[in-house]
Amino acid sequence: MVVRQGDERTQIAVLEDGVLVEHYVTRKDSASMVGNVYLGKVQNVLPSMEAAFVDIGRGRNAVLYAGEVNYDASALEGRPPRIEQALKSGQTVLVQVTKDPIGHKGGRLTSQVSLPGRYMVYVPDGRLSGISRKLPDTERSRLKGILKRLTPEDAGVIIRTAAEGASEEALERDLNRLKAQWEVIDAKAKAGANAPSLIYGEPDLVIRVVRDIFNEDFTSLVVQGADEWDTIDNYVRWVAPDLADRTKKWAETEDVFEAYRVDEQLAKALDRKVWLPSGGYLVIDRTEAMVVVDVNTGKFTGKGGNLEETVTKNNIEAAEEIVRQLRLRDLGGIIVIDFIDMVLESNRDLVLRRLLECLGRDRTRHQVAEVTSLGLVQMTRKRVGEGLLESFSETCKECGGSGVILTIDPVVAKRPPKPPRAPKPTAVASAAKAVREEEARNAAANGAASNGAEPNGAVSDGNAPADAGAATSDEPPAESVSAADDTAAADDTAAADDTAAADDAAATGDADATSATSEAAEEVPAVKAPRKRRTPAKAV
Repeated sequence: MVVRQGDERTQIAVLEDGVLVEHYVTRKDSASMVGNVYLGKVQNVLPSMEAAFVDIGRGRNAVLYAGEVNYDASALEGRPPRIEQALKSGQTVLVQVTKDPIGHKGGRLTSQVSLPGRYMVYVPDGRLSGISRKLPDTERSRLKGILKRLTPEDAGVIIRTAAEGASEEALERDLNRLKAQWEVIDAKAKAGANAPSLIYGEPDLVIRVVRDIFNEDFTSLVVQGADEWDTIDNYVRWVAPDLADRTKKWAETEDVFEAYRVDEQLAKALDRKVWLPSGGYLVIDRTEAMVVVDVNTGKFTGKGGNLEETVTKNNIEAAEEIVRQLRLRDLGGIIVIDFIDMVLESNRDLVLRRLLECLGRDRTRHQVAEVTSLGLVQMTRKRVGEGLLESFSETCKECGGSGVILTIDPVVAKRPPKPPRAPKPTAVASAAKAVREEEARNAAANGAASNGAEPNGAVSDGNAPADAGAATSDEPPAESVSAADDTAAADDTAAADDTAAADDAAATGDADATSATSEAAEEVPAVKAPRKRRTPAKAV
Protein backbone atom coordinates (compact mmCIF):
# COMPACT_ATOMS: atom_id res chain seq x y z
CA MET A 1 0.00 0.00 0.00
CA VAL A 2 1.33 3.42 -1.04
CA VAL A 3 0.00 6.73 0.34
CA ARG A 4 0.86 10.10 -1.24
CA GLN A 5 -0.16 13.33 0.46
CA GLY A 6 -0.61 16.40 -1.75
CA ASP A 7 -1.64 19.99 -1.24
CA GLU A 8 -5.29 19.46 -2.15
CA ARG A 9 -5.75 15.69 -2.08
CA THR A 10 -4.41 12.42 -0.72
CA GLN A 11 -4.12 9.30 -2.89
CA ILE A 12 -3.88 5.68 -1.80
CA ALA A 13 -2.75 2.89 -4.14
CA VAL A 14 -2.90 -0.85 -3.54
CA LEU A 15 -0.46 -2.94 -5.58
CA GLU A 16 -0.36 -6.71 -6.02
CA ASP A 17 2.97 -7.97 -7.42
CA GLY A 18 3.74 -4.44 -8.58
CA VAL A 19 0.43 -4.12 -10.47
CA LEU A 20 -2.05 -1.41 -9.45
CA VAL A 21 -5.39 -2.99 -8.49
CA GLU A 22 -7.13 -0.38 -6.31
CA HIS A 23 -6.96 3.38 -6.01
CA TYR A 24 -8.56 5.79 -3.54
CA VAL A 25 -8.49 9.58 -3.57
CA THR A 26 -9.81 12.08 -1.05
CA ARG A 27 -9.97 15.86 -1.35
CA LYS A 28 -9.95 18.31 1.46
CA ASP A 29 -12.93 20.23 0.09
CA SER A 30 -15.13 17.18 -0.63
CA ALA A 31 -14.94 14.48 2.01
CA SER A 32 -17.06 11.34 1.79
CA MET A 33 -20.17 11.03 3.94
CA VAL A 34 -20.33 7.24 3.96
CA GLY A 35 -20.51 5.95 7.54
CA ASN A 36 -21.52 9.29 9.08
CA VAL A 37 -24.46 9.24 11.49
CA TYR A 38 -26.92 12.15 11.31
CA LEU A 39 -29.98 13.20 13.20
CA GLY A 40 -32.17 14.01 10.21
CA LYS A 41 -35.61 15.47 9.67
CA VAL A 42 -38.14 13.78 7.42
CA GLN A 43 -39.25 16.14 4.65
CA ASN A 44 -41.86 14.01 2.88
CA VAL A 45 -42.95 10.38 2.70
CA LEU A 46 -43.94 8.77 -0.62
CA PRO A 47 -45.93 5.57 0.04
CA SER A 48 -46.21 4.78 -3.67
CA MET A 49 -42.41 4.86 -3.94
CA GLU A 50 -41.93 3.21 -0.52
CA ALA A 51 -39.36 5.83 0.32
CA ALA A 52 -38.90 8.96 2.39
CA PHE A 53 -36.70 11.99 1.79
CA VAL A 54 -34.71 13.11 4.79
CA ASP A 55 -32.85 16.38 5.33
CA ILE A 56 -29.44 15.72 6.89
CA GLY A 57 -28.10 19.26 6.57
CA ARG A 58 -25.96 18.72 3.46
CA GLY A 59 -28.03 20.67 0.95
CA ARG A 60 -29.64 17.90 -1.08
CA ASN A 61 -32.11 15.58 0.62
CA ALA A 62 -31.13 11.94 0.98
CA VAL A 63 -33.47 9.02 0.36
CA LEU A 64 -34.46 6.40 2.93
CA TYR A 65 -36.12 3.32 1.41
CA ALA A 66 -38.70 1.23 3.22
CA GLY A 67 -36.34 -1.74 3.44
CA GLU A 68 -33.81 0.33 5.39
CA VAL A 69 -36.23 1.52 8.07
CA ASN A 70 -35.74 0.09 11.57
CA TYR A 71 -39.32 -1.08 12.16
CA ASP A 72 -38.46 -2.70 15.47
CA ALA A 73 -37.66 0.70 16.90
CA SER A 74 -40.92 2.02 15.49
CA ALA A 75 -43.04 -0.36 17.60
CA LEU A 76 -44.68 -1.95 14.57
CA GLU A 77 -44.04 -5.56 15.49
CA GLY A 78 -46.77 -7.97 14.52
CA ARG A 79 -48.13 -5.82 11.70
CA PRO A 80 -47.11 -5.54 8.05
CA PRO A 81 -44.55 -2.74 7.96
CA ARG A 82 -45.51 0.36 6.01
CA ILE A 83 -43.16 3.30 5.72
CA GLU A 84 -45.97 5.85 6.10
CA GLN A 85 -46.80 4.28 9.47
CA ALA A 86 -43.22 4.43 10.71
CA LEU A 87 -42.28 7.92 9.47
CA LYS A 88 -44.14 11.23 9.29
CA SER A 89 -43.15 14.57 7.81
CA GLY A 90 -41.21 16.69 10.29
CA GLN A 91 -40.20 13.68 12.40
CA THR A 92 -36.57 13.36 13.54
CA VAL A 93 -34.84 10.10 12.75
CA LEU A 94 -31.35 8.74 13.39
CA VAL A 95 -29.84 7.66 10.06
CA GLN A 96 -26.50 6.60 8.65
CA VAL A 97 -25.20 7.33 5.15
CA THR A 98 -24.50 4.23 3.05
CA LYS A 99 -23.84 5.86 -0.34
CA ASP A 100 -22.58 9.28 -1.39
CA PRO A 101 -24.55 11.41 -3.87
CA ILE A 102 -23.68 10.42 -7.45
CA GLY A 103 -24.64 12.63 -10.34
CA HIS A 104 -28.25 13.74 -10.07
CA LYS A 105 -29.00 11.11 -7.41
CA GLY A 106 -28.92 12.02 -3.75
CA GLY A 107 -27.30 10.09 -0.93
CA ARG A 108 -28.73 6.87 0.42
CA LEU A 109 -29.57 6.31 4.07
CA THR A 110 -30.38 3.55 6.52
CA SER A 111 -31.79 3.68 10.02
CA GLN A 112 -30.02 0.43 10.94
CA VAL A 113 -26.80 1.95 12.27
CA SER A 114 -23.62 -0.14 12.25
CA LEU A 115 -20.18 0.86 13.51
CA PRO A 116 -17.18 -0.76 11.77
CA GLY A 117 -14.05 -1.55 13.74
CA ARG A 118 -10.75 -3.19 13.05
CA TYR A 119 -11.89 -6.80 13.49
CA MET A 120 -15.68 -6.56 13.66
CA VAL A 121 -18.79 -4.54 12.88
CA TYR A 122 -21.00 -3.59 15.82
CA VAL A 123 -24.78 -3.44 15.17
CA PRO A 124 -26.47 -1.81 18.19
CA ASP A 125 -30.06 -2.81 17.42
CA GLY A 126 -29.21 -6.04 15.63
CA ARG A 127 -30.14 -9.51 16.76
CA LEU A 128 -27.94 -11.50 14.40
CA SER A 129 -24.23 -12.24 14.42
CA GLY A 130 -22.04 -13.69 11.74
CA ILE A 131 -18.54 -14.38 10.43
CA SER A 132 -17.05 -13.44 7.08
CA ARG A 133 -17.39 -16.20 4.47
CA LYS A 134 -13.96 -15.41 3.07
CA LEU A 135 -12.30 -16.98 6.09
CA PRO A 136 -11.31 -20.68 5.99
CA ASP A 137 -13.47 -23.20 7.81
CA THR A 138 -10.95 -23.84 10.60
CA GLU A 139 -10.70 -20.14 11.38
CA ARG A 140 -14.44 -19.74 11.25
CA SER A 141 -14.84 -22.51 13.82
CA ARG A 142 -12.35 -20.82 16.16
CA LEU A 143 -13.96 -17.41 15.84
CA LYS A 144 -17.43 -18.85 16.31
CA GLY A 145 -16.53 -19.95 19.83
CA ILE A 146 -15.09 -16.53 20.66
CA LEU A 147 -18.14 -14.81 19.20
CA LYS A 148 -20.50 -16.71 21.50
CA ARG A 149 -18.64 -15.48 24.57
CA LEU A 150 -18.30 -11.84 23.47
CA THR A 151 -21.60 -11.01 21.76
CA PRO A 152 -23.86 -8.83 23.97
CA GLU A 153 -27.56 -9.66 24.32
CA ASP A 154 -28.93 -6.39 22.93
CA ALA A 155 -26.61 -6.03 19.91
CA GLY A 156 -25.17 -7.95 17.02
CA VAL A 157 -21.56 -8.50 15.97
CA ILE A 158 -20.18 -9.41 12.54
CA ILE A 159 -16.59 -10.70 12.41
CA ARG A 160 -14.57 -9.25 9.52
CA THR A 161 -11.96 -10.90 7.33
CA ALA A 162 -9.21 -8.92 9.09
CA ALA A 163 -9.92 -10.91 12.27
CA GLU A 164 -8.10 -13.95 10.88
CA GLY A 165 -5.50 -14.96 13.46
CA ALA A 166 -6.55 -12.27 15.97
CA SER A 167 -6.56 -13.20 19.63
CA GLU A 168 -9.62 -13.10 21.87
CA GLU A 169 -8.17 -10.16 23.80
CA ALA A 170 -7.79 -8.11 20.64
CA LEU A 171 -11.37 -8.87 19.61
CA GLU A 172 -12.65 -7.90 23.05
CA ARG A 173 -10.77 -4.57 22.99
CA ASP A 174 -12.25 -3.80 19.60
CA LEU A 175 -15.77 -4.62 20.80
CA ASN A 176 -15.46 -2.43 23.91
CA ARG A 177 -14.22 0.49 21.81
CA LEU A 178 -17.22 0.20 19.46
CA LYS A 179 -19.68 -0.06 22.37
CA ALA A 180 -18.27 3.15 23.82
CA GLN A 181 -18.74 4.92 20.48
CA TRP A 182 -22.37 3.84 20.31
CA GLU A 183 -23.07 5.05 23.83
CA VAL A 184 -21.83 8.52 22.87
CA ILE A 185 -23.98 8.53 19.72
CA ASP A 186 -27.10 7.37 21.56
CA ALA A 187 -26.63 9.97 24.25
CA LYS A 188 -26.38 12.80 21.70
CA ALA A 189 -29.47 11.59 19.87
CA LYS A 190 -31.55 11.40 23.05
CA ALA A 191 -30.31 14.76 24.32
CA GLY A 192 -32.53 16.47 21.76
CA ALA A 193 -29.93 17.86 19.40
CA ASN A 194 -31.19 20.20 16.74
CA ALA A 195 -32.07 18.36 13.56
CA PRO A 196 -30.53 18.12 11.08
CA SER A 197 -27.09 17.73 12.63
CA LEU A 198 -24.06 15.46 12.53
CA ILE A 199 -23.91 13.04 15.43
CA TYR A 200 -20.88 10.93 14.52
CA GLY A 201 -18.38 11.38 11.71
CA GLU A 202 -16.29 8.60 10.26
CA PRO A 203 -12.53 9.19 10.16
CA ASP A 204 -11.00 10.38 6.92
CA LEU A 205 -10.48 8.06 3.98
CA VAL A 206 -6.88 7.21 4.83
CA ILE A 207 -7.79 5.84 8.23
CA ARG A 208 -10.78 3.94 6.83
CA VAL A 209 -8.70 2.28 4.13
CA VAL A 210 -5.97 1.30 6.60
CA ARG A 211 -8.58 0.01 9.04
CA ASP A 212 -10.52 -2.00 6.47
CA ILE A 213 -7.76 -3.26 4.15
CA PHE A 214 -4.32 -3.21 5.75
CA ASN A 215 -3.64 -6.62 7.29
CA GLU A 216 -1.05 -9.40 7.38
CA ASP A 217 -1.30 -9.92 3.62
CA PHE A 218 0.49 -6.62 2.99
CA THR A 219 4.27 -6.57 3.02
CA SER A 220 4.58 -2.82 3.59
CA LEU A 221 2.75 0.48 3.94
CA VAL A 222 4.72 3.39 2.44
CA VAL A 223 3.59 6.93 3.31
CA GLN A 224 4.76 10.19 1.71
CA GLY A 225 3.79 13.27 3.73
CA ALA A 226 4.47 14.27 7.31
CA ASP A 227 0.85 14.80 8.40
CA GLU A 228 -0.45 11.54 6.97
CA TRP A 229 2.52 9.65 8.37
CA ASP A 230 1.83 10.86 11.91
CA THR A 231 -1.86 9.95 11.59
CA ILE A 232 -1.28 6.49 10.13
CA ASP A 233 1.61 5.59 12.41
CA ASN A 234 -0.32 6.50 15.57
CA TYR A 235 -3.43 4.63 14.40
CA VAL A 236 -1.57 1.43 13.46
CA ARG A 237 0.37 1.39 16.76
CA TRP A 238 -2.90 1.82 18.64
CA VAL A 239 -5.11 -0.62 16.73
CA ALA A 240 -2.67 -3.19 15.28
CA PRO A 241 0.73 -2.90 16.97
CA ASP A 242 1.87 -6.15 15.37
CA LEU A 243 1.80 -4.42 11.96
CA ALA A 244 3.66 -1.30 13.05
CA ASP A 245 7.00 -2.60 11.75
CA ARG A 246 5.56 -2.82 8.22
CA THR A 247 4.87 0.91 7.99
CA LYS A 248 7.56 3.08 6.39
CA LYS A 249 7.96 6.81 5.84
CA TRP A 250 9.11 7.74 2.33
CA ALA A 251 12.26 9.85 2.65
CA GLU A 252 13.53 9.78 -0.95
CA THR A 253 13.56 12.84 -3.22
CA GLU A 254 11.74 10.95 -5.98
CA ASP A 255 7.95 10.93 -5.89
CA VAL A 256 6.65 7.73 -4.34
CA PHE A 257 4.02 7.19 -7.08
CA GLU A 258 6.66 7.53 -9.78
CA ALA A 259 8.95 5.09 -7.99
CA TYR A 260 6.19 2.47 -7.93
CA ARG A 261 4.92 3.40 -11.45
CA VAL A 262 1.47 4.27 -10.11
CA ASP A 263 0.95 7.37 -12.26
CA GLU A 264 1.77 5.42 -15.41
CA GLN A 265 -0.76 2.72 -14.60
CA LEU A 266 -3.39 5.30 -13.66
CA ALA A 267 -3.04 6.96 -17.06
CA LYS A 268 -3.67 3.62 -18.78
CA ALA A 269 -6.67 2.93 -16.55
CA LEU A 270 -8.34 6.14 -17.74
CA ASP A 271 -8.30 4.97 -21.35
CA ARG A 272 -11.30 3.37 -23.02
CA LYS A 273 -9.24 0.58 -24.57
CA VAL A 274 -7.18 -1.79 -22.40
CA TRP A 275 -4.56 -3.98 -24.04
CA LEU A 276 -3.94 -7.51 -22.82
CA PRO A 277 -0.41 -8.95 -22.54
CA SER A 278 -1.00 -11.43 -25.38
CA GLY A 279 -2.17 -8.78 -27.86
CA GLY A 280 -5.94 -8.83 -27.33
CA TYR A 281 -7.79 -5.88 -25.87
CA LEU A 282 -10.86 -4.79 -23.94
CA VAL A 283 -13.21 -1.92 -24.70
CA ILE A 284 -15.00 -0.53 -21.63
CA ASP A 285 -17.98 1.77 -22.17
CA ARG A 286 -20.13 3.35 -19.49
CA THR A 287 -23.77 4.18 -20.02
CA GLU A 288 -26.50 5.51 -17.78
CA ALA A 289 -27.87 2.03 -17.09
CA MET A 290 -24.84 -0.26 -17.13
CA VAL A 291 -21.17 -0.83 -17.89
CA VAL A 292 -20.41 -2.83 -21.06
CA VAL A 293 -17.12 -4.68 -21.58
CA ASP A 294 -16.26 -6.06 -25.01
CA VAL A 295 -13.47 -8.64 -25.49
CA ASN A 296 -11.50 -8.78 -28.75
CA THR A 297 -8.55 -10.89 -29.93
CA GLY A 298 -6.77 -7.92 -31.51
CA LYS A 299 -3.20 -8.92 -32.40
CA PHE A 300 -3.40 -12.30 -30.66
CA THR A 301 -3.38 -15.09 -33.23
CA GLY A 302 -2.54 -18.01 -30.95
CA LYS A 303 0.40 -20.39 -30.92
CA GLY A 304 -0.68 -23.50 -32.73
CA GLY A 305 -3.89 -25.34 -32.00
CA ASN A 306 -7.26 -24.35 -33.42
CA LEU A 307 -9.58 -21.38 -33.26
CA GLU A 308 -11.45 -22.65 -30.19
CA GLU A 309 -8.22 -22.92 -28.21
CA THR A 310 -7.07 -19.46 -29.26
CA VAL A 311 -10.39 -17.87 -28.31
CA THR A 312 -10.47 -19.67 -24.94
CA LYS A 313 -6.98 -18.48 -24.01
CA ASN A 314 -7.90 -14.92 -24.91
CA ASN A 315 -11.11 -15.05 -22.85
CA ILE A 316 -9.32 -16.43 -19.77
CA GLU A 317 -6.76 -13.65 -19.94
CA ALA A 318 -9.55 -11.12 -20.43
CA ALA A 319 -11.45 -12.41 -17.38
CA GLU A 320 -8.44 -11.73 -15.15
CA GLU A 321 -7.95 -8.23 -16.53
CA ILE A 322 -11.66 -7.39 -16.30
CA VAL A 323 -11.70 -8.00 -12.55
CA ARG A 324 -8.63 -5.80 -12.11
CA GLN A 325 -10.25 -3.01 -14.11
CA LEU A 326 -13.46 -3.26 -12.07
CA ARG A 327 -11.52 -2.85 -8.85
CA LEU A 328 -9.21 -0.14 -10.16
CA ARG A 329 -11.89 1.97 -11.86
CA ASP A 330 -14.39 1.27 -9.06
CA LEU A 331 -17.13 0.39 -11.53
CA GLY A 332 -20.51 -0.47 -10.07
CA GLY A 333 -24.11 -1.20 -11.00
CA ILE A 334 -25.01 -3.62 -13.78
CA ILE A 335 -22.02 -4.94 -15.72
CA VAL A 336 -22.35 -6.89 -18.98
CA ILE A 337 -19.33 -8.73 -20.42
CA ASP A 338 -19.28 -9.86 -24.04
CA PHE A 339 -16.70 -12.63 -24.30
CA ILE A 340 -15.72 -14.05 -27.68
CA ASP A 341 -18.07 -16.89 -28.65
CA MET A 342 -16.90 -20.38 -27.70
CA VAL A 343 -18.38 -23.56 -29.11
CA LEU A 344 -17.64 -26.02 -26.31
CA GLU A 345 -19.62 -25.81 -23.08
CA SER A 346 -16.57 -26.87 -21.07
CA ASN A 347 -14.61 -23.84 -22.31
CA ARG A 348 -17.42 -21.50 -21.36
CA ASP A 349 -17.50 -22.98 -17.86
CA LEU A 350 -13.72 -22.63 -17.63
CA VAL A 351 -13.84 -18.90 -18.41
CA LEU A 352 -16.72 -18.29 -15.99
CA ARG A 353 -14.91 -20.21 -13.26
CA ARG A 354 -11.78 -18.11 -13.77
CA LEU A 355 -13.86 -14.94 -13.53
CA LEU A 356 -15.34 -16.05 -10.20
CA GLU A 357 -11.91 -16.96 -8.84
CA CYS A 358 -10.56 -13.51 -9.61
CA LEU A 359 -13.65 -11.86 -8.11
CA GLY A 360 -12.85 -13.63 -4.85
CA ARG A 361 -10.17 -10.97 -4.21
CA ASP A 362 -12.70 -8.15 -4.65
CA ARG A 363 -13.85 -6.78 -1.30
CA THR A 364 -16.84 -4.97 -2.79
CA ARG A 365 -20.09 -6.90 -2.73
CA HIS A 366 -20.87 -8.44 -6.11
CA GLN A 367 -23.02 -11.12 -7.70
CA VAL A 368 -22.58 -12.98 -11.00
CA ALA A 369 -25.77 -14.04 -12.78
CA GLU A 370 -26.14 -16.80 -15.32
CA VAL A 371 -24.88 -16.52 -18.86
CA THR A 372 -27.52 -15.33 -21.35
CA SER A 373 -28.50 -17.11 -24.55
CA LEU A 374 -26.32 -14.65 -26.47
CA GLY A 375 -23.26 -15.62 -24.45
CA LEU A 376 -23.21 -12.45 -22.33
CA VAL A 377 -22.08 -12.60 -18.70
CA GLN A 378 -24.19 -10.46 -16.38
CA MET A 379 -23.08 -9.33 -12.95
CA THR A 380 -23.73 -6.60 -10.42
CA ARG A 381 -21.25 -4.76 -8.21
CA LYS A 382 -22.06 -2.41 -5.39
CA ARG A 383 -21.51 1.23 -6.26
CA VAL A 384 -20.33 3.20 -3.24
CA GLY A 385 -18.69 6.40 -4.46
CA GLU A 386 -17.46 8.10 -7.60
CA GLY A 387 -15.27 6.10 -9.92
CA LEU A 388 -11.74 6.68 -11.10
CA LEU A 389 -12.83 8.56 -14.22
CA GLU A 390 -14.95 11.03 -12.24
CA SER A 391 -12.03 11.71 -9.88
CA PHE A 392 -9.68 12.77 -12.68
CA SER A 393 -12.04 14.41 -15.18
CA GLU A 394 -14.73 17.02 -15.59
CA THR A 395 -17.63 17.29 -18.00
CA CYS A 396 -16.87 19.03 -21.29
CA LYS A 397 -18.40 22.52 -21.41
CA GLU A 398 -18.95 22.37 -25.16
CA CYS A 399 -20.76 19.05 -25.61
CA GLY A 400 -21.93 18.39 -22.04
CA GLY A 401 -20.29 14.99 -21.97
CA SER A 402 -22.03 13.59 -25.06
CA GLY A 403 -18.92 13.72 -27.25
CA VAL A 404 -20.69 15.52 -30.10
CA ILE A 405 -21.73 19.12 -30.79
CA LEU A 406 -25.32 19.46 -32.04
CA THR A 407 -26.38 21.91 -34.78
CA ILE A 408 -29.78 22.96 -36.07
CA ASP A 409 -28.92 22.47 -39.74
CA PRO A 410 -27.78 19.12 -41.11
CA VAL A 411 -24.04 18.83 -41.26
CA VAL A 412 -22.32 17.63 -44.42
CA ALA A 413 -20.06 14.72 -43.75
CA LYS A 414 -16.51 15.97 -43.74
CA ARG A 415 -13.97 13.50 -44.93
CA PRO A 416 -10.24 14.07 -45.12
CA PRO A 417 -9.06 14.89 -48.67
CA LYS A 418 -7.63 11.96 -50.56
CA PRO A 419 -4.03 12.23 -51.68
CA PRO A 420 -3.63 12.88 -55.45
CA ARG A 421 -3.04 9.78 -57.48
CA ALA A 422 -0.35 9.54 -60.17
CA PRO A 423 -1.94 9.55 -63.68
CA LYS A 424 -1.92 6.21 -65.36
CA PRO A 425 -0.07 6.02 -68.72
CA THR A 426 -2.53 6.05 -71.65
CA ALA A 427 -2.28 5.88 -75.40
CA VAL A 428 -2.75 9.64 -75.60
CA ALA A 429 0.05 10.34 -73.14
CA SER A 430 2.32 7.87 -74.93
CA ALA A 431 1.72 9.57 -78.30
CA ALA A 432 2.38 13.01 -76.82
CA LYS A 433 5.62 11.73 -75.32
CA ALA A 434 6.70 10.32 -78.71
CA VAL A 435 6.02 13.67 -80.37
CA ARG A 436 8.07 15.51 -77.73
CA GLU A 437 10.97 13.12 -78.20
CA GLU A 438 10.81 13.62 -82.00
CA GLU A 439 10.87 17.38 -81.47
CA ALA A 440 13.93 17.08 -79.25
CA ARG A 441 15.74 15.00 -81.86
CA ASN A 442 14.91 17.47 -84.65
CA ALA A 443 16.09 20.39 -82.53
CA ALA A 444 19.38 18.61 -81.81
CA ALA A 445 19.88 17.84 -85.51
CA ASN A 446 19.11 21.46 -86.48
CA GLY A 447 21.54 22.77 -83.90
CA ALA A 448 24.30 20.50 -85.13
CA ALA A 449 23.64 21.49 -88.77
CA SER A 450 23.62 25.22 -87.96
CA ASN A 451 27.03 24.98 -86.28
CA GLY A 452 28.45 23.25 -89.37
CA ALA A 453 29.81 20.31 -87.38
CA GLU A 454 30.04 16.80 -88.75
CA PRO A 455 29.73 13.72 -86.63
CA ASN A 456 33.47 13.08 -86.87
CA GLY A 457 34.25 16.61 -85.63
CA ALA A 458 35.70 17.91 -88.97
CA VAL A 459 35.15 21.48 -90.14
CA SER A 460 32.57 21.63 -92.92
CA ASP A 461 33.41 25.16 -94.08
CA GLY A 462 35.91 24.99 -96.95
CA ASN A 463 37.18 28.53 -96.25
CA ALA A 464 38.19 27.67 -92.63
CA PRO A 465 41.85 28.26 -91.80
CA ALA A 466 44.11 25.22 -92.22
CA ASP A 467 46.39 25.74 -89.27
CA ALA A 468 45.44 24.38 -85.91
CA GLY A 469 46.29 27.58 -84.15
CA ALA A 470 43.59 29.54 -85.92
CA ALA A 471 41.05 26.81 -85.23
CA THR A 472 41.71 26.83 -81.51
CA SER A 473 41.94 30.58 -81.06
CA ASP A 474 39.82 32.19 -78.33
CA GLU A 475 38.55 34.85 -80.72
CA PRO A 476 36.36 33.35 -83.49
CA PRO A 477 37.00 34.42 -87.04
CA ALA A 478 34.82 36.94 -88.79
CA GLU A 479 33.41 34.36 -91.15
CA SER A 480 32.12 32.30 -88.20
CA VAL A 481 30.41 35.28 -86.61
CA SER A 482 28.67 36.20 -89.83
CA ALA A 483 27.66 32.55 -90.31
CA ALA A 484 26.10 32.48 -86.84
CA ASP A 485 24.20 35.71 -87.53
CA ASP A 486 22.98 34.34 -90.84
CA THR A 487 21.86 31.13 -89.11
CA ALA A 488 19.86 33.03 -86.48
CA ALA A 489 18.27 35.16 -89.13
CA ALA A 490 17.44 32.09 -91.18
CA ASP A 491 15.89 30.46 -88.10
CA ASP A 492 13.70 33.50 -87.42
CA THR A 493 12.67 33.70 -91.04
CA ALA A 494 11.85 30.00 -91.17
CA ALA A 495 9.81 30.22 -87.97
CA ALA A 496 7.84 33.17 -89.33
CA ASP A 497 7.30 31.33 -92.60
CA ASP A 498 6.12 28.24 -90.73
CA THR A 499 3.67 30.28 -88.62
CA ALA A 500 2.24 32.01 -91.64
CA ALA A 501 1.97 28.75 -93.54
CA ALA A 502 0.18 27.14 -90.63
CA ASP A 503 -2.26 30.05 -90.39
CA ASP A 504 -2.95 29.90 -94.12
CA ALA A 505 -3.44 26.15 -93.97
CA ALA A 506 -5.91 26.48 -91.11
CA ALA A 507 -7.86 29.16 -92.94
CA THR A 508 -7.95 27.60 -96.40
CA GLY A 509 -7.81 23.91 -95.46
CA ASP A 510 -4.54 23.35 -97.34
CA ALA A 511 -3.90 19.63 -97.04
CA ASP A 512 -0.16 19.91 -97.72
CA ALA A 513 0.39 22.32 -94.80
CA THR A 514 -1.52 20.16 -92.27
CA SER A 515 -0.44 16.72 -93.41
CA ALA A 516 1.74 16.04 -90.38
CA THR A 517 -0.99 17.16 -87.97
CA SER A 518 -3.61 15.00 -89.70
CA GLU A 519 -1.42 11.92 -89.53
CA ALA A 520 -0.85 12.38 -85.76
CA ALA A 521 -4.56 13.03 -85.18
CA GLU A 522 -5.54 9.85 -87.01
CA GLU A 523 -3.28 7.83 -84.71
CA VAL A 524 -4.33 9.63 -81.47
CA PRO A 525 -7.48 11.74 -81.87
CA ALA A 526 -7.25 13.39 -78.39
CA VAL A 527 -3.72 14.86 -78.86
CA LYS A 528 -2.86 17.57 -81.38
CA ALA A 529 0.58 16.78 -82.79
CA PRO A 530 2.86 19.84 -83.07
CA ARG A 531 4.13 21.05 -86.44
CA LYS A 532 7.32 19.53 -87.66
CA ARG A 533 9.89 22.22 -87.75
CA ARG A 534 11.45 22.96 -91.18
CA THR A 535 15.20 22.51 -91.34
CA PRO A 536 16.75 25.86 -92.25
CA ALA A 537 19.29 26.14 -95.07
CA LYS A 538 22.91 26.26 -94.16
CA ALA A 539 24.46 29.65 -94.12
CA VAL A 540 27.38 30.06 -96.52
